[in-house]
Amino acid sequence: MTERPAPVQTTQTTIAVIEALVDLEPAGVSAIADHVGIPTSTAFDHLKTLEHHEFVVGNDRKYRLGTRFLSIGGRHRSTDELYRVAEPEIAKMAYKTGEHANLVVEEFGKGVFLAKVKGEDAFRLDTYIGKRVNLQTTSAGKAILSCLPDERVDEIIDRHGLPAVTPATITDRGRLFEEIGRIRKRGFATDDEERIQGVRCVAAPLRDGEDGVIGAVSISGPKSGMRRDRFEETIPDLVLRTANVIEVNMKYQ
Repeated sequence: MTERPAPVQTTQTTIAVIEALVDLEPAGVSAIADHVGIPTSTAFDHLKTLEHHEFVVGNDRKYRLGTRFLSIGGRHRSTDELYRVAEPEIAKMAYKTGEHANLVVEEFGKGVFLAKVKGEDAFRLDTYIGKRVNLQTTSAGKAILSCLPDERVDEIIDRHGLPAVTPATITDRGRLFEEIGRIRKRGFATDDEERIQGVRCVAAPLRDGEDGVIGAVSISGPKSGMRRDRFEETIPDLVLRTANVIEVNMKYQ
């Protein structure tokens, strides 16, 4: 699939400035200009425009993203039907297991964390609401991939590649399709230290009733607590049951 270039160069530059702030914040004008590859005066104009509209905050000659982005994202999530239906069930999984429970959706070929609930025994992870990850690096992402046509999976790989995050990350197209085949047979996906070393995850896809996929639910926990039957049976049974409850509730919402 060939992507068409975005037609408005000014908008592209503004987006590049915002993305630079994500990587660098707080950062001065020169650092942002160097990161984006634009003149300092151009970076300054874009930053001041963003500041005027309250998307960026400037302080001591450095800039950071403003909370208006959080307001927009929060507004979107609060009106999202899947989030409203799934979040209570995600919370139940976190309570039952003591681990991290997650809701992940696919957007533009990436996995996006839409909901996350931390169980009582869970340790800190780097995930947060809105975090985007390559689909093949997580159990939830692989669960979503298993429900997509092979042609769509190929498009996603062509666009984003299969970058390694840990030594266990799947980086080979053939191996990924073998894994997808196994997931399709058993109905759930696993991640054995494929995105974070020392962490295992189990996920089940969420279907929309017409063989489409709308997301996935997962449980993440330390490898020491996700061994043998718990990793292979107990947690898979729980995520499959939770996915089924969410699918039924979505249908009759």
